[in-house]
Amino acid sequence: MKDYKELRVWNEAMDLVVDIYKIIKNFPKEENYVLADQIRRSVISIPSNIAEGANRNTKKEFIQFLYIALGSSSELETQLLIAKRLGYVFDIEKELETILKIRKMVNSLIKSLKGTKP
Repeated sequence: MKDYKELRVWNEAMDLVVDIYKIIKNFPKEENYVLADQIRRSVISIPSNIAEGANRNTKKEFIQFLYIALGSSSELETQLLIAKRLGYVFDIEKELETILKIRKMVNSLIKSLKGTKP
């Protein structure tokens, strides 16, 4: 496996972290340790699991970490939708599109890894 920092999906996920941190800066203070914290954990989990999986010993382990990254992307999407319903954010279409793009890239990587021998 090449260096995870060269993976386009990892770089996209890292950019998403920065975008999400900018958004949650404007959340109400009382949400700083609840929803905002959960959003931080979810968004950080995506590139972190891609990186950790890439450095595991087997493709099977890498795939497992990619599935965790997928789960985190769904968590993040849900949490952003909750924040929108609560009126903490209004325009999150760009971030939702990026999450979908990352999800597609992760799925493609999983398919690619499954298609090659361990």
